[in-house]
Amino acid sequence: MAAAALATLALVCAVGAWRFTRARWTYRAPHVAIVLWQALGVTWGLAGTGALLGYALEPYDEGVLHGLREFAASSFVGGRGLPQPYELPRIIALVAGITALAVLILVLLAAGAQTFRARHRHRTLLALIAREDPVVPGVRVLDHPGATAYCVPGLRSQVVVSEGALKLLSADELSAVLAHEAAHVRERHDLVLLPFAALRRALPWSRVVKDAQGEVGLLVEMAADDVARRCCSARRLATALLRFGTAGAVPRPARRPGRRQLRRLRDGEGRAPGEPGPPSCRAGSATPSSPSPSS
Repeated sequence: MAAAALATLALVCAVGAWRFTRARWTYRAPHVAIVLWQALGVTWGLAGTGALLGYALEPYDEGVLHGLREFAASSFVGGRGLPQPYELPRIIALVAGITALAVLILVLLAAGAQTFRARHRHRTLLALIAREDPVVPGVRVLDHPGATAYCVPGLRSQVVVSEGALKLLSADELSAVLAHEAAHVRERHDLVLLPFAALRRALPWSRVVKDAQGEVGLLVEMAADDVARRCCSARRLATALLRFGTAGAVPRPARRPGRRQLRRLRDGEGRAPGEPGPPSCRAGSATPSSPSPSS
């Protein structure tokens, strides 16, 4: 009974994720949508593996956790104590459930380790080639003519901007971009994206997983836009992002602004009706010197 309920829950989560990728109300409330995506992902993973293990351990009538303990105890004594002879479908379900759970955990750990190593190498490289600039205090500046801006999150988070971006953007546009990147650092969007990247690695053939990863990536950009709009106008932010998209910029570790993101800024979505637009910021006032990421 528990296995059937968990299987139904996993199916509902899969259908919900498919429907969620086609929803458009999420663009009006990206923070809420991100939380719902995280809940869907965790519930689907636990329910899917739980359904397999629940079916495999059903003869013990002890649930998944206690059933695993009883199965391990009976295995050490040569199978004695089993409530009934184990059937082949239950053995297959047990192996599949344990394998699926192990794969999800290992892929998540591997993705986290790979990301940590990449950031460490990136920080080491930035320490050698980037510099401080009084125009943008707290931001690392790359001497490169291409326009780029991105964040390197972590315990020692950094926001990086190129010399080309400083020349390309006006003061208000630069403030909007820095506020956007600081929002990524402060809200730890890298941790939001990590499980979806790991799930994509575990299920590269799944169209739903691919769409979910892309949708969550777009939502974190919109969430950062909303934070940036608290001190910088949406028009300035949209103009700055559009300039990045048309400047022939150098490759950057963040996604390019898409049409949906720019249209949302242009139409003012995500702001409460009647809410006045924020005043413009001075360059440097939205730099990431204040955020203190938790990990």
